[in-house]
Amino acid sequence: MNTWPKITGFAAALAVVWGAAYGVGSLAGSDDADTKPGAPTSREVEVAEAGGADNAAEVPGGLQVSSHGYSIDLKTPRIERGRSAEIRFAILDAQGRPVTDYEVEQEKELHLILASRDLTVYRHLHPTRTADGTWRLPANLPTAGDYRLFADFAPAAEDGESLTLGTDLAVAGHYEPQALPQQVSTSRADGYTVTLHGDLNTGSARDLTFEVRKDGKPVTDLQPYLGAYGHLVALRAGDLAYLHVHPNSEAGDARTKPGPTVSFTATAPSAHAYRLFLDFKHDGKVRTASFTVQAGLGGDTPAEEDEHTEDSGSAEHGHR
Repeated sequence: MNTWPKITGFAAALAVVWGAAYGVGSLAGSDDADTKPGAPTSREVEVAEAGGADNAAEVPGGLQVSSHGYSIDLKTPRIERGRSAEIRFAILDAQGRPVTDYEVEQEKELHLILASRDLTVYRHLHPTRTADGTWRLPANLPTAGDYRLFADFAPAAEDGESLTLGTDLAVAGHYEPQALPQQVSTSRADGYTVTLHGDLNTGSARDLTFEVRKDGKPVTDLQPYLGAYGHLVALRAGDLAYLHVHPNSEAGDARTKPGPTVSFTATAPSAHAYRLFLDFKHDGKVRTASFTVQAGLGGDTPAEEDEHTEDSGSAEHGHR
């Protein structure tokens, strides 16, 4: 996705906050829940005040419920574990109106990622939009706990500029958070073995290449999925900062083979542990391989050898 222009300095950030306060009256003591769409949230103010231009420019996607004049309005903030429910939400513009006109990116108007806070449950979903701008999708989550819901979209009014907003979803029930899986270079997913080559680092873009095999043989007939032969999402452990990475090529172009490798370019927003979720399609079904990686400070941080292999089937994945 393209990167939105960031706040360029502490003075600019402070001016935005002061201007919003002047326009709507005194905001002293108000909560984020009362903030009008498009006005800065307390998190945005904290970022601007804490570190000025540098920190404000580095805020990753998915950490804010409201940004650049758009907000995500989750109408079903709580569902029950193991029960079928409908999740409903809308994207609101700066005037609080539901957005109904989107650009199509990777074959969809909006991509929805749902992940548990302990990163053991991952869903890549594509809800349907009604005429009034409400997005809807059925859900049945088998694990209770705190979840983060990410909406990745490009409003038509912004000439193709994309945005990722995030909000919290509570799934009621008994909750036992799991430890983050260890770092490995190989993952098993639904009978497939996927090996990661490359490192995730800060400060410079690095290639991440995934090699897909089945029964020990390279898979050379991957099927297109969302316009490519793979789709990669990276989430930072702890706060679940969202890094949506595009593949280095598109399915069907003259130079890209349908496997066994799929390559991406990515830069980590900070040195930390990340979970990578690779979606790929074969034999008519989308499968997900997951990895834990440790991003370094621009140096080499190779994944561990294949003596440890993650079984992605032990985590909950899903697509729609």
